[in-house]
Amino acid sequence: MYPYLFQKLFLLLPLAYQPPINEDGSLPNADWNFVQNGADWEGTCATGLRQTPIKLSVDSSLIVPLPRIFFGNYDERLNSPLTLINKGYTVEMAIPATSNGRKPFITGGLLKGQYVADGVHFHWGSPVSRGAEHLIDRTRHDVEMHIVHRNVRYMNIAEAVNHDDGIAVLGIMFKIVKNPDRVYPGLKKIFTALPNVVEYHSEAELLESLTLGQLLGDLNTREFYTYKGSLTTPGCNEAVIWTVFVRPLPIPFSDIHKLWHLQDSNGNPIRNNYRELQPRNNRPVFYRTNKGMSDF
Repeated sequence: MYPYLFQKLFLLLPLAYQPPINEDGSLPNADWNFVQNGADWEGTCATGLRQTPIKLSVDSSLIVPLPRIFFGNYDERLNSPLTLINKGYTVEMAIPATSNGRKPFITGGLLKGQYVADGVHFHWGSPVSRGAEHLIDRTRHDVEMHIVHRNVRYMNIAEAVNHDDGIAVLGIMFKIVKNPDRVYPGLKKIFTALPNVVEYHSEAELLESLTLGQLLGDLNTREFYTYKGSLTTPGCNEAVIWTVFVRPLPIPFSDIHKLWHLQDSNGNPIRNNYRELQPRNNRPVFYRTNKGMSDF
């Protein structure tokens, strides 16, 4: 009798155990990375009909009058310290409260209610390849930045990833240019700190504070694709409402190349850290254009 009860309890333990969750909603990378496991992590990543990333195009999207994205507290200065962390598969910065004591948040688009900002991280390619996750009109851009937000209905990311409305991610594309005609001070502060986080688990504080809005530069935030999908790293939970902006920001080569030197847990360069494209499975993808669209 006792061996049977012990066996039953042993089988139930995994159901009760809640694994730690990273700020971006992913599982810790102790058992996966892009070099060893490729970009789909069979057996580690969740499967389903709403996986991300996917191909995005105007021709295959529903053009609808969605409300624009509203950025609350995005122009308020973030409290220090702002710390970059090499996670072994990306570089990440947690988003603290702002100087007014509140978190930056977003509403609008497909979002119902407020989503507070939790973190920002990046996906990139290599010296010979581009590394954005989404394909936009058959184009893969050089880098894709994700600003991860959590539905205020849930206490933390670990809870939010268990709900299909738990997470909202903004996808911002970067393209490498030789001689950019503009500088984005907020992004520049992050890229300047990258040489200090080359090794796995290394950390570096930004020398100056910034606002979350400064990471958007002069991005056209009124034109975007939006759809329901998943995280793009294990466990790939189908908990994300994606808003992917159409136009890329021009970033100099001297900044982007710093990403290619970051190292994973085995000391290998983190390169091409984007997930393979996933089937759309007849999901509706909505496209908001700013042509003739009122800002409501």
